[in-house]
Amino acid sequence: MDLHYTAEETAFRDTLRAFLDTHLPADLQRKVRQHLRLAKDDYVRWHKIVAQQGWAAPAWPVEHGGTGWTAVQRHIWEDECARAATPPILPFGVNMVAPVIMAFATAEQKAYYLPRILNCDDWWCQGYSEPGAGSDLASLKTTAERDGDHYVVNGQKTWTTLGQHADMIFCLVRTDSTVRKQEGISFLLIDMKTPGITVRPIIMLDEEHEVNEVFFDNVRVPVSNLVGQENKGWTYAKYLLGHERTGIAAVGRSKRELTFLKQLAMQQVKRGAPLLHDPAFAAKVATLEIELMALEMTVLRVISDESKGPGPQASMLKVRGSELQQQLTELMVEAIGPQALPFDPAFLDGSAPHSGGGDDLAAPLAAYYFNYRKTSIYGGSNEIQKNIITQMILGL
Repeated sequence: MDLHYTAEETAFRDTLRAFLDTHLPADLQRKVRQHLRLAKDDYVRWHKIVAQQGWAAPAWPVEHGGTGWTAVQRHIWEDECARAATPPILPFGVNMVAPVIMAFATAEQKAYYLPRILNCDDWWCQGYSEPGAGSDLASLKTTAERDGDHYVVNGQKTWTTLGQHADMIFCLVRTDSTVRKQEGISFLLIDMKTPGITVRPIIMLDEEHEVNEVFFDNVRVPVSNLVGQENKGWTYAKYLLGHERTGIAAVGRSKRELTFLKQLAMQQVKRGAPLLHDPAFAAKVATLEIELMALEMTVLRVISDESKGPGPQASMLKVRGSELQQQLTELMVEAIGPQALPFDPAFLDGSAPHSGGGDDLAAPLAAYYFNYRKTSIYGGSNEIQKNIITQMILGL
């Protein structure tokens, strides 16, 4: 596989860099580079800037607002956004529920929801995991009982990322309990303002309100919000998870964080020399960099076959990508040692003075480390992904 960009691809990259240099707000860039907390407005502001350019959903078909870029061009875009330190385009709408809507929804649902997702008029969250139904997602117990032209939904979802901001939630619900558990699940789109929905925060180890519990108490959802066929939701769920797992690899972001790690290690002095010059630490960084290069090659190989949707290879990318992200945060904390000041809310929220020195770089890193413990769990735990690889790739 030729990893050298063509002249056309290099020119394309230069065009993207010029756009990012011109349009990325400096305050958002600083927040991302310094690992500060992003507010809802930060995400929405950047999404709308990119949407105005027509680049918010590069992988979408052109007829729905996509760019028509090749797989390599989309990879370059993601790489350049990570290099420039943009806020992420949140995946729940653009990369997760939108492909399901395109593939399985009615024409009316596509016409209504897709433009709103593209322009970030609706903030979406995901209603999959439940207490007792995480990695074993098919064991979910949230029910949706038909009542005329509505479903009545009762149950609970958990680990709902950024659900406190959401306008809409896409949910897996049980519509038939008399059949095999995978066969009685449906896929519903639910307005978060519907009476009977309660969002309760879960405060994580880094003291961030990022995830939530969502409770449904006799929530009435129009039948017109059902995607596809009733009781076929497991098929749609697997399709969505394939798209989610491919994105979790986040090679561009890891490359940016590797540069940040090297910057940290050059600032730390050990025996009169920068830590990055210490043979033992340098070997750890070099090993991680080699593994990251290998992951990037694998990502390019997977996405280059555009004739196929996400398959079991997405599980491989998810496993390795999440492991490398965790290793990066581990080496960051190792590099700065006692300077890892945990739980500095004033700094993380952007209200503390910024000197631009080593302490500023160090302050968020303990919280960053704690937050990234989750990457090997969400999107399907790595243990489950290894089972998928064993069964579907190795044939065991």
